[in-house]
Amino acid sequence: MPTQYQAIMFDLDGTLVNTLAAIAAAANSALEQLGRPTHSIQQYRQFVGYGLPQLVRQALGPDHLDLADQAAALHREAYARLESSLAHPYEHVPQLLAELRRRGLKLAVLSNKPHDATCQCVRTFLGPIHLDAIRGHQPPTPLKPDPHGALAIARDLDVTPDRWLYVGDSEVDMHTAVAAGMVAVGATWGFRDQTVLQAAGAQALIHNPMQLLDLLA
Repeated sequence: MPTQYQAIMFDLDGTLVNTLAAIAAAANSALEQLGRPTHSIQQYRQFVGYGLPQLVRQALGPDHLDLADQAAALHREAYARLESSLAHPYEHVPQLLAELRRRGLKLAVLSNKPHDATCQCVRTFLGPIHLDAIRGHQPPTPLKPDPHGALAIARDLDVTPDRWLYVGDSEVDMHTAVAAGMVAVGATWGFRDQTVLQAAGAQALIHNPMQLLDLLA
């Protein structure tokens, strides 16, 4: 292989698939049913990244955390209805994945989205592309930025962490990559800006998906 890297690990939401509108609509649906104020899509841009429990806590506010379990259940129900119509892959992502597959790299997705929802999202939007590993949140494995999920994928695919590029759009992903000993690549088209990514340890920044190929040259 003409590169030191053998595998690429991707975050899902905000990196491969733009799910922000679906996440925001589902969360606002839950809040409306619980009689709580809703938020703008730009506010949700800052709420996402740390998993559904943290998302609903931030959306509810500190005085209404007793509603968190109900809000999470309502969010999951609404999101399942809304994802297919409101989400979409980022431009050039399918072409990037196809080219990486053609080059023989191993490909994985690691998300803080619940595991079943992660698999469904991949099937819906990236279905034609074969991925070697798909892993959403599965208790008791901790959420990112804990590196356990990333390291488990690396072990399963028999690729040492130093041979992985980890591509994500948030500080959560950069912290995960650094903690796992992988190369942290910040995707600036996602839910955070490059200042946040650099401060969190990004070792490279890419501004569109196809630029990832330049790191493999």
